[in-house]
Amino acid sequence: MAIAITLREFLDGHHLPYDAMLHQRTATSRQNAVAARQPGERVAKALLLKDEGSYLLAVLPADRRLHFGQLHRVLNRRIGLATEAEVAEVFSDCAVGAVPPTGLLYDIDTLVDDTLLEQAEVYFEAGDHEQLIHMTQADFRKLLGDATHGRFSYRS
Repeated sequence: MAIAITLREFLDGHHLPYDAMLHQRTATSRQNAVAARQPGERVAKALLLKDEGSYLLAVLPADRRLHFGQLHRVLNRRIGLATEAEVAEVFSDCAVGAVPPTGLLYDIDTLVDDTLLEQAEVYFEAGDHEQLIHMTQADFRKLLGDATHGRFSYRS
């Protein structure tokens, strides 16, 4: 598999500079950080969440965990993890578990943890388990669009 079509078309169509890095197949965001030889705080992971009627994409650093209690307070609603089947359906051009960190491209609201926005550069899944995209923070923010941000993670 290559870079997800939706992601590639957006990056190229908006002239956002990026590097695609090939690496050995990984299964977790922490393994992505090792593969990229980067600290986990620079590697984004995206988690598809849902409530009764909608999805939300939470984006946080690979070395952190989602704090559901804090997220509930930030959103003022109860939310949980989507199933693998739901992830596969929503991100149909991506391998399950290799979701790019932007809901903008998939018409899903995105919430980004502030700790990730403090990094000068960011690495993230390209849509498969063998490539990462590397971008500057400024270009990463363009990819995020009008994503909401807040603090909803903790170091694990």
